[in-house]
Amino acid sequence: MSEKTKKKKWIKPLLIFLFILLNVVVIGATAVAEFGNSKDATEFSEISINWWLLVPATLCFLVALTIDIHKYVLMIRKMSRDNQEQGNIRKVARRTVLLGKYYDNITPAAVGGQPFQMYYMRKNSGLSRGASTSIPIFGMISIQIAFIIIAVICFVFGGLVHSNPALLLTALFGLLFYAFWPVMVAGVTYFPKPTTKLLKSIIKLLAKIKIIKNKEKVLQKIENEADEYVGAVKMILKTKGLFLTVIVWSLIYNILIASIPYFVLSAFGGSVDFLSCFVITIAVMAAIYFVPTPGNSGAAEGTFFVVFSALSSGYVFWAMLIWRFFSYYVYIIIGPIIYFFMHLEKRKKS
Repeated sequence: MSEKTKKKKWIKPLLIFLFILLNVVVIGATAVAEFGNSKDATEFSEISINWWLLVPATLCFLVALTIDIHKYVLMIRKMSRDNQEQGNIRKVARRTVLLGKYYDNITPAAVGGQPFQMYYMRKNSGLSRGASTSIPIFGMISIQIAFIIIAVICFVFGGLVHSNPALLLTALFGLLFYAFWPVMVAGVTYFPKPTTKLLKSIIKLLAKIKIIKNKEKVLQKIENEADEYVGAVKMILKTKGLFLTVIVWSLIYNILIASIPYFVLSAFGGSVDFLSCFVITIAVMAAIYFVPTPGNSGAAEGTFFVVFSALSSGYVFWAMLIWRFFSYYVYIIIGPIIYFFMHLEKRKKS
């Protein structure tokens, strides 16, 4: 065995180990930053938890994740030109979803998920470039459209939100950010020239007030990606029944994710009814959406205190820690695990 081959053999495992170690450091640092100052938290050995109520919380998370993966399986099947093996479709869908969520949660403003998903699908799905682009885009947009539908219903009929004007206003502001991509993609699809012109005007304005540094680069990116987005959305819409089916699955996904805090609260003895907790959770999720930190760190803990304030102060720390595990930490843990298995697969092939 040559020296070069020997080097290659140990460099990859070393890089994977360092990558996993980096993720452990990120999780630890984030946890300390978010929860490190909770001196009033009750000792874990002294708290009383209805552990069985964490089972439905876990099931909500697992079923929601399964639904999201199923959406991608469905889209890959519908848009595949060849009869691919079911096992390969599910593996590609599973990794696309989980690694997308991993990159969403480690990059500011969740900007890393979709670009990675597109890259991964182009390399591994066997789909055309257009299909590999359209599936991650519509996967993201369908979640946002479904969330907006649920939020509007909650805000119209949820009297509990009306009693908190500050939260309601912040949530409505957050919904504008939720609506940005669906509106932009719809506009570029049906009104390409006016929408592109409007986007360019917004970019120029943001450049003037020094929010955007490289105006020309951003403008060029908009021009390059506009046609790709148009082709992607039209491809989805042409596939019979796909749009409506994916939206319905996305509605169920959002309902399950927004139900988790209720079961966590109940497990720690919180006396709240499901609908009230659900409506407040939706409002808070909307309110923190525009916060540009990875996983909405910082804002998420402070704002979600509105949801968990039904508990005694000593229990709030532990309840929020479990909720953050479901909403953030689990994805950072899953990412390196998937990369480890991908490395093992490559070794087997070689």
